[in-house]
Amino acid sequence: MININFHGAAQTTTGSMHLIEANGKRILFDCGLFQGSRKKAFIKNRDIAFDPRTIDAVILSHAHIDHCGNLPTLARNGFTGKVYSTPATHEVCNILLKDSAYLQKRDLEYVNKKRAKQGKTLFDPLYEEEDVTKIIGQFQAEPLKRQVDLGDGVTFMFHNAGHILGSAIVQLDVTESGSKSRRLIFTGDLGQPDQPILKDYDMPQGADILMIESTYADRDHPSHEDVKGRLKGFIEDIHQQRSRLIIPAFSVGRTQQILYFLNRLHEEGRMPPTPVFVDSPLSLKATKIYTKHRECYDDDASDILREGIDPMKFPGLQFVGTPDESRALNEVEGPLIIISASGMCEGGRVVHHLKHAISDPRNIILIVGYQAEGTLGRRIVDKVSPVKIFGEEHELNARVHTINALSAHADRTALMRWFDGTKDNLSHVFAVHGEIEKVTAMQELVRQHGVSTVDAPAPGDIFSNL
Repeated sequence: MININFHGAAQTTTGSMHLIEANGKRILFDCGLFQGSRKKAFIKNRDIAFDPRTIDAVILSHAHIDHCGNLPTLARNGFTGKVYSTPATHEVCNILLKDSAYLQKRDLEYVNKKRAKQGKTLFDPLYEEEDVTKIIGQFQAEPLKRQVDLGDGVTFMFHNAGHILGSAIVQLDVTESGSKSRRLIFTGDLGQPDQPILKDYDMPQGADILMIESTYADRDHPSHEDVKGRLKGFIEDIHQQRSRLIIPAFSVGRTQQILYFLNRLHEEGRMPPTPVFVDSPLSLKATKIYTKHRECYDDDASDILREGIDPMKFPGLQFVGTPDESRALNEVEGPLIIISASGMCEGGRVVHHLKHAISDPRNIILIVGYQAEGTLGRRIVDKVSPVKIFGEEHELNARVHTINALSAHADRTALMRWFDGTKDNLSHVFAVHGEIEKVTAMQELVRQHGVSTVDAPAPGDIFSNL
């Protein structure tokens, strides 16, 4: 039988972490950073509710920070097992976790400087670069569709999730001595079908138990054609205003999608010459990894490559390297586009650009991804004014727009299309990776689509003998 203890991405979208117990094995699905209010995130990311030394293996769905970002904390606290991922996820984690350690060190230096002046105890880092090096050394990359034996009658296999480069659905099979096997499928994050660059998700069969993401279980996304049309409109606007289009974007996945759409607008002659700055060294590294792993590309992206066109390059595109080059963008006259991390505006260079752009009504802030509760990105989407940036209040006068069609998460229709293609043997469904209203919507959808036993676990909930 299978026991599941839900630790993260339970009635919220961040900090994905689910502990599976089967045949004496303790297996962790994902180990993500919780993202939200600084104080709450600080506590939750340090307070791992189990002893990492007792975990036999981690199976990682993909390389977004809310799914992989706390892996070095496991190594720091005694985890010595393997981390299984796809090859592309391994490569992306290598750059992303190093960047995460650097950003945490920089932020902690700032916080500790203030605490020292106040006579308060200084904080220790969540993890450091040596912890990243250690955990990266524990990775074992496995391709899609290969069965991996974990011992004691427990095996797993990766299937394509179509979310970001290397993202995977996890199929876990458990066979007890003399009894029928049980199959658990964990979606990780499912991608929206027909998104640019990547192949659509697989539909693995035979699951008895399903853990399904619910990020957009209550809505559908607009079409991709609408994305190009709206981007074209924003670009024309900043040309008229001689202003800035600031796009906060995750370095992995979203940045490459935007570059793809801008490439298409250029190739179709629908985009006036416009300087586009990708201000994130991590995005450059991630884009190089995207270029390398062309086995993940869909037919459209592959056809473009065969025509001799790089689908993520176009005239006017520049990658910004040094902090001095980043700061120099403040003096560049518009029109210009700045794509910068982080996607939820909680750190990285985009915060610096928002500080300089947010109070000018000529500028546009374009939100292209999900913004978790408590993040600066969410406050901008909710048009809270003033907003605090680096401890200072700024009036939100810039125009704020969102493009949900750029989301790498499957919408309601795509989630249910996948569910209907995989649901035949299901006896129990768990709605995860969604705020309360989203997992509640998923529960109702699952019941409407024929499975009556569906739960939306809260953090700490344990389900036994499944």
